[in-house]
Amino acid sequence: MKLLVATHNQGKIREYRALLTGLPADLVFLTEIGIELPVLESGNSFQENAVIKARAYAQASGLLTLADDSGLEVDALGGEPGIHAARYAGPGASDVDRYRLLLHNLEGVPWEKRTARFHCVVAIAVPDGRLYTAEGCCEGIIAFAPRGEHGFGYDPVFYMPDYGCTMAELDPMVKNRVSHRARAVQAAWPLLEMLLKPQNRCLP
Repeated sequence: MKLLVATHNQGKIREYRALLTGLPADLVFLTEIGIELPVLESGNSFQENAVIKARAYAQASGLLTLADDSGLEVDALGGEPGIHAARYAGPGASDVDRYRLLLHNLEGVPWEKRTARFHCVVAIAVPDGRLYTAEGCCEGIIAFAPRGEHGFGYDPVFYMPDYGCTMAELDPMVKNRVSHRARAVQAAWPLLEMLLKPQNRCLP
């Protein structure tokens, strides 16, 4: 049975290939099946946006579909960038542009007030209309400068006190056990196993 992972983000694709290892499904991605459908993330929360994407791509593909919405919530910035994390520095901005803007907006904020969390909501949509969600969070502190070569997005400035390093300094295998996305997938795993059981395989 196929499971469509609905993302064009290459960083997420790499992580999902690792996170979903062992699941009894053939993973496929949007580019592999030729779906270029633009989906407007018009929701006001991670859950709303994940659901919008999962439903749209399940209907377009006819496949069991997993989509997520995730972002970084910084307490000193009132929860920003939040659901706008990928668009924080405007259209066409790079990961570096985004975390540099974040560091600029936190200039003068002391270490103890730079608390933040990565938040991820996974939505799983079945073409027949069934829908399930799961979420995961990862707490940390925004560093004063980027460090590390792994990961993507805001990973170089997300310091994890329990590990004494930024998320971008973590071995990818460790990140795939403790990140917000890893925790959301762990929470979603029983749902995926249930949907992939033979008696539920009414899908391609």
